[in-house]
Amino acid sequence: MIKKILLFSSLIIFIPFIVVTLFIRDDEITFNFSQNSVVRVFDEESNTISYVPIEEYVVGVVAGEMPIEFELEALKAQAVAARSYVMIQMERNIKKDYDVVDTVMNQVYLDKEYLITAWKNSYTENINKVKTAVLETKGEYISYNDKVAEALFFSTSPGVTENSEDVFTNKVAYLRSVESIWDEISPVYTSNTTYTLKEFYNLLNLDYNEELNIEITNKTSTGRVKKIKINGKELTGSYVCSKLELRSTFFEIIKEDNKIIIKNKGYGHGVGMSQYGAQGMAKAGYTYQDILKHYYTGIEIKKF
Repeated sequence: MIKKILLFSSLIIFIPFIVVTLFIRDDEITFNFSQNSVVRVFDEESNTISYVPIEEYVVGVVAGEMPIEFELEALKAQAVAARSYVMIQMERNIKKDYDVVDTVMNQVYLDKEYLITAWKNSYTENINKVKTAVLETKGEYISYNDKVAEALFFSTSPGVTENSEDVFTNKVAYLRSVESIWDEISPVYTSNTTYTLKEFYNLLNLDYNEELNIEITNKTSTGRVKKIKINGKELTGSYVCSKLELRSTFFEIIKEDNKIIIKNKGYGHGVGMSQYGAQGMAKAGYTYQDILKHYYTGIEIKKF
């Protein structure tokens, strides 16, 4: 009986200690890497290669690719997508000097030194939020037909994502067009850009003409511009988007007197997971598994 009383007393003391240490953290969460795959990350700015454990790399990508104020479930979805993406790159580039570049050419990766400078006094709180998302999905990746899926993602859809073959070359079974009704929360859901008529022609390397004739000759199934004729010259939507610095190929060109107004919708290539769509789903109560299975058709979430 005395032993039971002593045990009960020790539990009363110890349990609050556990709760405090688990949920109130003033220190940074640390990872213990006993065995791990290493990602060879090429730093474009310094022209050097860093060797980063894969989970640490995923932390840097989530921090670089998704706003820190996003819901934890959205960050977890991003972590799984980022891990899946780098796994494919590691396999593809095994005979090369590096696996990934630390920019949008692959995935934006921010190292600890950069984040300490960028986040300042919020560093510990922010990095622990990101590391929690990575730890709670540790080793998880997206699989299709028992192979790692190429988990493409982008910022904001215009309300629907794209089929892979409408934007890139190949038709990919899990990169299908799906509705994304949550994207209106994005600050870049819509945007307008204005040019003078002369600026417009100069940027597109077209001859100046007071008259402007626009004909969209090819669209994706969701309305993105694939090909467009401007005063008889056919251009690709991606060329126009690049030259005019638009956020997506979902655009409309309007002439008003000597001005050109371009109405743009969405941000990014539109294939795979919409990040603001993921945030909207998370805010609506969906889990990261729900988010991933919505944006990547027919996939499974596996763990290595």
